Amino acid sequence: MKMAFYGSSLLSSWWNGAATYYRGLLRDLAARGYDITFYEPDAYERQQHRDMDPPEWARSVVYPATSDGLRGVLNEAGAADIVIKASGVGVFDDELIAGIIDHSRRDALKIFWDVDAAATLDEMRADDSHAVRAALPRLDFVLTYGGGPPVVEAYEGFGAAHCVPVYNALDPTTHHPVDPDPRFAGALSFLGNRLPDREARVEEFFVKPAALLSDREFLIGGNGWETKAMPANVTHIGHVFTHEHNAFNCTPLAVLNIARDSMAHVGFSPATRVFEAAGAAACLITDAWEGIEQFLKPDKEVLVARDGQDVADHMNGLTIQRARAIGEAALERVLSEHTYAHRGEQVDALFRDEMAKRYEEVAA
Repeated sequence: MKMAFYGSSLLSSWWNGAATYYRGLLRDLAARGYDITFYEPDAYERQQHRDMDPPEWARSVVYPATSDGLRGVLNEAGAADIVIKASGVGVFDDELIAGIIDHSRRDALKIFWDVDAAATLDEMRADDSHAVRAALPRLDFVLTYGGGPPVVEAYEGFGAAHCVPVYNALDPTTHHPVDPDPRFAGALSFLGNRLPDREARVEEFFVKPAALLSDREFLIGGNGWETKAMPANVTHIGHVFTHEHNAFNCTPLAVLNIARDSMAHVGFSPATRVFEAAGAAACLITDAWEGIEQFLKPDKEVLVARDGQDVADHMNGLTIQRARAIGEAALERVLSEHTYAHRGEQVDALFRDEMAKRYEEVAA
């Protein structure tokens, strides 16, 4: 089946946390026989910061972030059996969601894939004319990479025919244990871009414990933190490319996951970093959010913190041996239940079941 996927970027993780998710899922679907074209705009300097060459398993189309460029790629939607618009493209998002409906064949599956459902739902609640809200009656599926029951209920309440979470996962071919790298040495490391709805939680869960443990070395990676005041024992290393994530996760005693405000509020929203860290057999400390037990078992496969003091307490009680045991247990869990092969199997079944229903209806 031919798939046209309109997203932020497959080739670059620059200000694009969904890159790992797209790569893992689409590579698995390609192995299942899907003929995939990924359309991404040339915007936000992502093409200047590529961390991946165009893959063999998908056709990559980078189009000018202009009205003409948009028209050109939307005209190709009619050749696809499955047409997908992801959230957060950042350029012509409203036009893209309307365009995939107008340019797709009547028999094609039309899907909105939301990689930030909490934010999208907040926008829809505030705007009756929101483009996604207007498109829901003509879409076959809304897929989300997080959110669980609260997000499913909200989307179906807005009129979505089907809303199905397809959670982040591990790609063991790209994220796995490696040797430590001295560049990433320290007691606790955090990786994430500086965003308004994350900053207060970073202050609580990262900056506060760094101040409490002034004799330990802390490391922060990601864009935007260079202008943020930090304790003297914190080192900022800027953007960490995807191919460096394994060493970043494997080197320190522990790594930290901090959800954005909206993701923490709705729960059931493990970031890609959760599975990347587990895939590297790193000891992960995460802020508390509903649903964590669905992915990793607290105190055995992950350490959960309610606030910065909890993070500091975890660090004070953490030995190398315990950190290693937690990381190895997490790796075993995600390999058995949370790889992109598991997610690809889920998505493939959704698509094929829906296509089979359509063929049966036509035959009847």
